[in-house]
Formats: sequence, C-alpha cells, structure tokens
Amino acid sequence: MASSTVGDVAVAGPVSEQQQQELRKGIAEFYDESSLMWENIWGEHMHHGYYDNDAVDVQLSDHRSAQIRMVEQALAFANLQDDPEKKPKSIVDVGCGIGGSSRYLAKKYGAECCGITLSPVQAERAQALADAQGLGDKVSFQVADALNQPFPDGKFDLVWSMESGEHMPDKLKFVSELVRVAAPGATIIIVTWCHRDLSPDEKSLRPEEQKILDKICSSFYLPAWCSTADYVKLLESLSLQDIKSADWSGNVAPFWPAVIKTALSWKGITSLLRSGWKTIRGAMVMPLMIEGFKKDIIKFSIITCRKPE
Repeated sequence: MASSTVGDVAVAGPVSEQQQQELRKGIAEFYDESSLMWENIWGEHMHHGYYDNDAVDVQLSDHRSAQIRMVEQALAFANLQDDPEKKPKSIVDVGCGIGGSSRYLAKKYGAECCGITLSPVQAERAQALADAQGLGDKVSFQVADALNQPFPDGKFDLVWSMESGEHMPDKLKFVSELVRVAAPGATIIIVTWCHRDLSPDEKSLRPEEQKILDKICSSFYLPAWCSTADYVKLLESLSLQDIKSADWSGNVAPFWPAVIKTALSWKGITSLLRSGWKTIRGAMVMPLMIEGFKKDIIKFSIITCRKPE
C-alpha cells in the first residue's frame, strides 16, 4: 500500500480511487453480513469492552457492561464531565455500527447525534433501534464515507470515532475530516487499533510482525496500520490542542478470547454459517488478534484532543 509523509510521520495513503472503492465495498459487505450475528450474541455495542487489568473468567453479561464502561472511560479520559455547561449538544459518531454509541451518548447528554457507516444494513438497523427506543427525533443514521463526511464545517462539538480508524486507508484524510466537522472548542475522541510505536532506529515493523497484521487486514478489510505516535503527530501537524493518548491493550485483554468462545458455541457456529463467507473468514483470524496483543504488535489506543476556539 502506498504511503505519504506528514512531517516525519509515514501514514497510509493516498491509495488509488479503485483501491478505496474496493475497500469500501468490502467493509460494507463484511458488516452487512456480520452485524446481525454480532447483535444477537453481544448486543448493540460493536466494540471492545473495558476491563480491570486482572479480570478473568468474565461472563457475557460482564462483557456487555464492559462495553458501556469503554464508552464512559473514553469520555472520562477526554475530560468530558457531566457539567451541564460543558456537555456536548451535537455529536457525530464516525463508523457508528448499529448505533450503540450514538444512542448512549444522545441519552446521556440529551444531544443530537448523527451516525455514519458504510453499511446500509447497519444504518437501517441503527435507525430502527433508535426509533424503538424513542430516540428517533434525536439520533439519525446514514450511509456515508468517513473520509468525505456529508456535513458542513464546524457542525459538531463532540466528534466520536470508536474503532473505525483502523478501516481508514488515508489516516491524514481521516483525521482532517474529524477536525473539519468539529466546532471550535470541540472534543475529538479516537479509539482505534494501532501497531506498536517504532523505536527511533526502526523504519518499519519486523517482517514476522507485519505478516501477522497482513493476515488480519485481508480478513477484516483493513488497510495499512499506523502507530499511536503517528496519530499524535498527525494531530500536532493540524494544530490541535490538549492532545493525549493511552495504551488500553491490557484493559481489553479478555475481549478476543471471549469472542472466540462465543463463536465456538452452538449459537455462534450456527450464526456464523448463516452469516456468510466474509464473516467466517474474519472469525478464522481472531486467534491472530490475541497473538498480536500478546506479542505487543497490536495496541488498543485512545487518542483525544480539542479543536482550538
């Protein structure tokens, strides 16, 4: 995959328009296939849970609580308090899945929230759930590309991206769009998969590390990865304020073993078979996610910042 450089940051992109179209199509079809299966087993939040570092033998109900905890921990890390004067009034959920974060944030803050996804199945289901929960007047969903958001400049005072950045083929364009739609003073929260930071004398991951990521990418429709440090430098290059990051890999450790366990249950196996080949292929590389975390190749990162007033 082609790369460009911003300052001294090598970032994935730009890629050809044909490559981007193929990637968008693959992502949309993957989530069209797999979202119902995920909802049936795991509920409406399509992301990792946040666990205590010593958590073991957690049950499915604990996982669903941990997914809510992930949302709350991200808000706390970004210093978004419950102060009525500071709470966001307009939110965009970039890569919204079936809208779990959108609905949760809309209820928490009494805010209006717009969710975007590449999957028509996800957008339709997200809206149906919002309507069923009495949030149809507050929350809306549409099919749209995160790299070309259908919103005017400065529209939102909270820009939320929960595990969507890893799908973006051009990280600079991705971050630039988050910044563009953010209002002056808005908070931007990015929670995403990264590869480990490189040491000063490294120009790339080791071949054996890259091989693991390449296998994951081919099954989950992911372009080239970047590091947490790369995200921070990109945000610095765009003059964002209050930039900070953290590695939450230890806090998500129970997640992938639990996903594999549910996939191997009778309900999981029958759901996989009904979902289709793309979902099955994704399930086959889940053990590589565990390996990647254990070998410190993969990092689960949060990066937050604020747009200048």
